[in-house]
Amino acid sequence: MPTKPGVYQFLNDEKKVLYVGKAKSLRSRVSSYFTNSRHNSGKTRMLASKVRDIEVIVVETENDALLLENSLIKKYQPRYNMQLKDDKSFPSIVIKNERFPRIFPTRNLIKDGSEYFGPYSNVKHMHKVLNLIKKMFPVRTCNYKLSEENVEKGKYKRCLEFHIGNCKGPCEGLVSQEEYDANVASIRQIIKGNLGGLIRELKQKMKVASEEMAFENAHDLKKKVELLEGFQARSTIVNPNIKDTDVFTIVSDGTSSYVNFMKINNGVIVQGYSSEIRRKLEESDKEVLEMV
Repeated sequence: MPTKPGVYQFLNDEKKVLYVGKAKSLRSRVSSYFTNSRHNSGKTRMLASKVRDIEVIVVETENDALLLENSLIKKYQPRYNMQLKDDKSFPSIVIKNERFPRIFPTRNLIKDGSEYFGPYSNVKHMHKVLNLIKKMFPVRTCNYKLSEENVEKGKYKRCLEFHIGNCKGPCEGLVSQEEYDANVASIRQIIKGNLGGLIRELKQKMKVASEEMAFENAHDLKKKVELLEGFQARSTIVNPNIKDTDVFTIVSDGTSSYVNFMKINNGVIVQGYSSEIRRKLEESDKEVLEMV
């Protein structure tokens, strides 16, 4: 049995996966189920008695083991693993990995290089964030493949979203990649809850625009600052001295654990998530938190 990090699977006599686990040292972790049996819980001893085969997968790091463990648990749904009692999927906000990226809510996390922010258990708050983004930074909503070749050939035409001010027409090359990406960078800060830094940046740009007598641009920047400050004022303030913090709390009884998560940026709660988890092998609170 290897001493490296990895994932182990306990199988019964029918080759059905009973349990999937991760380990810093596969040899040490797997042997603990069988050599320290008197210290194990009744559920763990029952699991060990049904094991007829063990399969292991060696990986490079503990983080790789955690990701693989989660993937295998979702795939096999082993009887003795912890299970989310409420398995509904909360939405996330995605910034697509594409030229002139789209930004929208989704429940499907696709490994294509896109950025995902969430999940949002408070869907209403997520839509408030998206509405703020829509008011401040026009981004496309179409499914067009906006390659340089397609845009240069004039393959696509402006739609209604352009004419009502919700899009700047990247499909016809009416906005540069540089300008669009700068807007996406600002949107990323909004989603992360880094409003203070973005407000300061926009105020500085507003000052420069005024000095250069670009008054229309300065006015547009002023409106964006006002939108951000208004949104910030309506957000839940925990403590303005708290900068960037992830907070987890857990309460457990005999069979279940209740986990709460809050993401705090600049004193503002920007994301929250709660879940109830059924424990199958009397896992410790630390193991439960590693799972979620």
